[in-house]
Amino acid sequence: MTHPIRIGLVGVGKIARDQHLPVIGTSPDYTLVAVASRHGGLDGVPNYRTLPEMLAGEGDLQAVGLCQPPQARFAAALAAIEAGLHVFLEKPPGATLAEVGILSEAARRRGVSLFASWHSRFAPGVEPALQWLSARRIRSVSIAWMEDVRHWHPGQDWIWESGGMGVFDPGINALSIATHILPPFFLTGATLEVPENRQAPIAADLRFTDSAGTPIHAVFDWRQTGPQTWDIRVETEDGTLVLSRGGAALTIDGRDQTLPPEADYRGLYDRFAALIRSGASDVDLNPLIHAADAFLRGERRSVAAFTD
Repeated sequence: MTHPIRIGLVGVGKIARDQHLPVIGTSPDYTLVAVASRHGGLDGVPNYRTLPEMLAGEGDLQAVGLCQPPQARFAAALAAIEAGLHVFLEKPPGATLAEVGILSEAARRRGVSLFASWHSRFAPGVEPALQWLSARRIRSVSIAWMEDVRHWHPGQDWIWESGGMGVFDPGINALSIATHILPPFFLTGATLEVPENRQAPIAADLRFTDSAGTPIHAVFDWRQTGPQTWDIRVETEDGTLVLSRGGAALTIDGRDQTLPPEADYRGLYDRFAALIRSGASDVDLNPLIHAADAFLRGERRSVAAFTD
């Protein structure tokens, strides 16, 4: 692999502009070669409407980052893999578990790297939390992931459609942290609140446990206004650990822990570069499995219609 990696970006929406483009633009590991987007563009590089057009026009691409909605991601990822490109998948990695499995096998056969990214795992408090919890017996876990959908996803209808995941779009960030810092756990029950005019839930109440019988309770809600809540509280025999602000802050028994600045997406792109150079892939499906289990086992409750 030459240095820097020649990368293209597909989907120039909010997350691409807020996170992907700034990191790629300042990273010594990458050169942005082109972008493809139906609803936006970028000055200074070739712009295409679709990934196939970009593949046809840019013969020296080595990797792509896929930032479009999950319902459209499979076809793009498979085309990129078959073209011999390394692929970075925004979260969630797909609309179904099976399609991501097919992509993993395709990447293995083609000899390219596939990265299912979970940006919240790269929040500065997550690894210190894992280290502290690994030596302790956990008594209970409570997760509160509540935010204002009108602020974070204004006018984005795809998140309310089948495959868009609804409140699990942010909630899966909590699940990505929980599956990283806790022993393996599984769903025992769930309630999904679905607006009467939508296909995906606006809120979810989830109950999990593990092989030791530890109670784990998670509440996701997209109707919160004012300050947003992204907290994971873990009670142990040796005290209480709280990850807050989505993993950007960590307290242990009420004492703030010193952490480095937030750099989630820099961590993701550093990881992607390392995977490419080592010829490896990283496709952890555990967060998506728990989301799928909630849709599979959860009781659905119709609530008031939602409009932007």
